[in-house]
Amino acid sequence: MIEGSRLRLKGWQQAAVAVGSAFGALLDPRRADLIAALGETTGKPAFDRVLERMKKSPEGREILLERPRVISTKVGHAWDLPDNTFGAAYAKFMGSRNFSPDDRPPVRFMETEELAYVAMRAREVHDFWHTLFGLPTNLIGETALKVIEFEQMLLPMCLMSVLGGTARFTDKQRSLFYQHYFPWALKAGARSTDLMCVYYEKHFHEDLEDVRRRWGIIPAPSPPRPNSTNVVPL
Repeated sequence: MIEGSRLRLKGWQQAAVAVGSAFGALLDPRRADLIAALGETTGKPAFDRVLERMKKSPEGREILLERPRVISTKVGHAWDLPDNTFGAAYAKFMGSRNFSPDDRPPVRFMETEELAYVAMRAREVHDFWHTLFGLPTNLIGETALKVIEFEQMLLPMCLMSVLGGTARFTDKQRSLFYQHYFPWALKAGARSTDLMCVYYEKHFHEDLEDVRRRWGIIPAPSPPRPNSTNVVPL
């Protein structure tokens, strides 16, 4: 059971929530609840496709059967793992930013329990992807990850987040993003395995570089040197 009460909306109600959430998120991008509502009300076809892919994958089916949650009581052991492991890298990412895995808003607008879980899973593995791709949580890093998420799930919210994120860039940030991070993100999202079909928690104890290679992860390139006019090759 996914925590939180879910609401069944008619078509016009979903449209109203989507428009209101999009407008509110543009005004205040820190409103995770509005971004979540936008993702749910515009993303049902995408989540349906993700669900079908998970059902066809052995690891995906295992996730759907066991329905793991990325919450502190379930992933807290990552903080005790050796430094070279994926779990330790995730714990370092979370701890260095004072993030808690319990901070994600609940799913409210999915029609079925199964789709609600897929939407929640997509939300909860976000920080795993930050860790694997080595992306920061600043505006450029989040926007680059949204490019990868769009390639992986085709969620309209991800595309809208990219458009909204780049609109808030300074000229210097926009140039850096499109010349340096955007080409990398397109390549990274296309090359990696189906990341929604990975049972990340069962790989916490494995070496970070090993899982990156296995899943086709291309870590984010280092930012170009201030005086360099060349883009770092991807």
